[in-house]
Amino acid sequence: MTSRGRELAGFTLLRIAALFVLLILVIILGDIIIKGMGAISWGFLTTVPTNGMTEGGILPAIIGTFFVTLITAVLAVPLGIFAAIYLNEYAVKTKMTRLIRLSIRNLAGVPSIVFGLFGVALFVRLFGFGTSLLAAGMTLGLLTLPVIITASEEALKTVPNSYRDGSLALGATKWQAIKTNVLPSAIPGILTGVILGLARAAGETAPILFTGVAFYLPFLPDSVYSQFMALPYHLYIMATQHHAIEQVRPLAYGTALVLIILVFSMNLIAVILRSYFRRKAVR
Repeated sequence: MTSRGRELAGFTLLRIAALFVLLILVIILGDIIIKGMGAISWGFLTTVPTNGMTEGGILPAIIGTFFVTLITAVLAVPLGIFAAIYLNEYAVKTKMTRLIRLSIRNLAGVPSIVFGLFGVALFVRLFGFGTSLLAAGMTLGLLTLPVIITASEEALKTVPNSYRDGSLALGATKWQAIKTNVLPSAIPGILTGVILGLARAAGETAPILFTGVAFYLPFLPDSVYSQFMALPYHLYIMATQHHAIEQVRPLAYGTALVLIILVFSMNLIAVILRSYFRRKAVR
């Protein structure tokens, strides 16, 4: 077989693999959409669960997911971006910085349940936050932090050195060069990493399992030290642990569809913001 033939065969296999994966995704999403649309209504989105979660809505789970993701963002986003700025712009290339980068990348691959157990030991017991929104949000913050640091550092690396050198040549300090030239050019990549990391956090169950999420709370959390309901854990209970699984299956599909829409919306926001800032940078 000629090189042209091998290339054609390789691309054909890649297209088949991509179409196969896409087909599986369409089947799964189609099944969830078809079975979940019937359960979604205004009452489903705006009322609390009743009668042992066999009736009512998922408002506490939606609000709990929103607040725990907000706490995650407050902890992980500024810390992750500033850590990336330090590693890429200020840190000297030594064995220690290489070890730090290696550790960050390894942390990004640690199973989420490990972060959950660490959160129990650190935030629930040592810091005394108890099982609460705060403990769960900070645990998810630690889970998201390596993703944000890695994405932000990679975005900073894409900025040409001429942007930095030009500012320094005009008398700007290093921080002024980073703030006025480097960060605006890196914002699209940074925002993408941040939102994708938060979208992952919003869909996680294991890290919040022992740190604050509750099985059934027909009311909204009133402080950061309250327990809460969350969409991923609510879906897990409805699909696997509920005493009347067949009865609540339509509600489980509705919850799954709401969670998918939430994560999809966050990813869509990342795409829109990235496109906006790229157009702004070109101008």
